[in-house]
Amino acid sequence: MIEPLLFAPAASLAFGERVAASLGVAISPMEEREFEGGEHKTRPLVSVRGRQVFVLQSLSGDAQGSANDRLCRLLFFIAGLKDSGAASVTACVPYLAYARKDRRTKDRDPVTLRYVAQLIEAVGTDHVIGLDAHNLAAFESAFRCPVDHLEAAPLLATHLASQAYSAPVCIVSPDIGGAKRAQRVQEILESRTGREVGFAIIEKRRSSGVVSGGEQVIGPVTAAHAVIVDDLISAGTTLMRGVRACRSAGAISVSAFATHGVFMPDAVQLLGPDGPDELIVTDSILPTRIGDDTRAPIVLAVSGLFAEAIRRICSGESVVALRELQPKRR
Repeated sequence: MIEPLLFAPAASLAFGERVAASLGVAISPMEEREFEGGEHKTRPLVSVRGRQVFVLQSLSGDAQGSANDRLCRLLFFIAGLKDSGAASVTACVPYLAYARKDRRTKDRDPVTLRYVAQLIEAVGTDHVIGLDAHNLAAFESAFRCPVDHLEAAPLLATHLASQAYSAPVCIVSPDIGGAKRAQRVQEILESRTGREVGFAIIEKRRSSGVVSGGEQVIGPVTAAHAVIVDDLISAGTTLMRGVRACRSAGAISVSAFATHGVFMPDAVQLLGPDGPDELIVTDSILPTRIGDDTRAPIVLAVSGLFAEAIRRICSGESVVALRELQPKRR
């Protein structure tokens, strides 16, 4: 394998260093310089000419910078890499901003995911690697350049398989739209443990940002350890409804997992007495905005997934085959 060049802007440097460590390479140095009026400049501090380059940047916003700022920095840096002669540039985006706006639900609605994809392509990006997109079909359709989609389901299944549950486990989707994601965790967990794992769906509706329903659970959560699986946590409304529904249905305990911990201020309720018994996220967005040393989410690292995807790309192997390495339900 020809050693790739890995870059990570300051906002995602810790994540990038974990990926680099998994690959056994060093993060390549880059300059990020701020100017008056909010303008900035980024450039690589090593030659990229003829090299295979990977840029790791999570497009989430926080107090240090907005999602728009981080998207803009990613675009400018990739364009500069291409202008400097990079043979190929892959954008590794653990969290993709605007991915939730993937279709029109109102008159004259924008399809912002597609616009973001067009911007990323316009600067010469050759390849995009994402993680647990809100809607996989929409994610893959939005881009014209090659994309690879990684999933956190095996990491969650490994975590759950390590727990000494005294009763059956039931994987719960918070709505119909997330059923395939939750079923993926269910099938991997069954393969890992050799035990039957239940599956349930919570009835929920959303319109104009308002969630309704979410009180009825369809599936075997009674006398089971329920694990709610979602793609992201924002205000925590959906998960809190799911936790209450599972407890009302007789679940012994309720855990909640989401790949992306967006965590708006209201999400602190998830760590309160009415929240789930266990809250689990990945490090696609870090640091988390809620919790402290005594009561904080469990964090599963996805850096190894990105490292393996990069290794496979550099070696000419299939990234899609990462999914196939996980046993499927017979």
